[in-house]
Amino acid sequence: MAALGWLTPRRRSATARSVLAGEASAEAARKSSQEAAGTPEEPQFPVHGDDRAAAFFDLDNTVMQGAAIFHFGRGLYKRKFFETRDLARFAWQQAWFRLAGVEDPEHMQEARESALSIVKGHRVAELQSIGEEIYDEYMAERIWPGTRALAQAHLDAGQKVWLVTAAPVEIATVIARRLGLTGALGTVAESVDGVYTGKLVGEPLHGPAKAEAVRALAAAEGLDLGRCAAYSDSHNDIPMLSLVGHPYAINPDSKLRKHARRLDWRLRDYRTGRKAAKVGIPAAAGVGAVAGGTAAAIALHRRRR
Repeated sequence: MAALGWLTPRRRSATARSVLAGEASAEAARKSSQEAAGTPEEPQFPVHGDDRAAAFFDLDNTVMQGAAIFHFGRGLYKRKFFETRDLARFAWQQAWFRLAGVEDPEHMQEARESALSIVKGHRVAELQSIGEEIYDEYMAERIWPGTRALAQAHLDAGQKVWLVTAAPVEIATVIARRLGLTGALGTVAESVDGVYTGKLVGEPLHGPAKAEAVRALAAAEGLDLGRCAAYSDSHNDIPMLSLVGHPYAINPDSKLRKHARRLDWRLRDYRTGRKAAKVGIPAAAGVGAVAGGTAAAIALHRRRR
């Protein structure tokens, strides 16, 4: 039997050099595999437990399909706050917004003026209560599931999440609360003794004003904007997106899409199944958005008949 000993490999303990060589080889293989697959490792985001980070979300066409002010107007019409001709104007503005997918300054300005004239003389508490009802009637089903998931990821990481919108702050606050978000920055309508005067405090929270609001809130909350994220669909929000270290273009208009690609910002599009697949988001989210839009169109067609 001893003569056959040469057939049995002898066990040798691994030396420090052989262990190092093995580990180096495994690391090289892992990196090579990642490069071949085109999926380099990325740091975890959002970072769990980072209390100096927060997320800021535009509302219209980013978190919700369409514009909040138009849905609010529809709810006020149902409650006889204004006449049919005013509803027709709201409907046209909303149709334009959904079809074009961009904010038309003239339409938005007209919508704000209409809303201010409608609420003049009404109590703030009354509109807040009605806003809760209108959210359930017209807004809840228009929340983009994909964007909602992004917001939830920040909440799950222990971060605060704020809506930042030109919509009235009362409406924005209702939406933020119903979605479980931290709060909302919105346009402030003037009130005296709890009654709307029909005027604004300052100007609408739009474009550069959003960036200033985010900057002020970050200072008050002790946030590091370089660690924060911002999400929007509109090129008007480039000032806000440029403030943070993690800007996202969500359902972007053409100008924002070009800007985002040039600066290598992340893109997410939840409007169609094709675009959803292209950017690697769950296809179900895109299909759901299409189904929701189709259902709305069918319902509108039936009402007209």
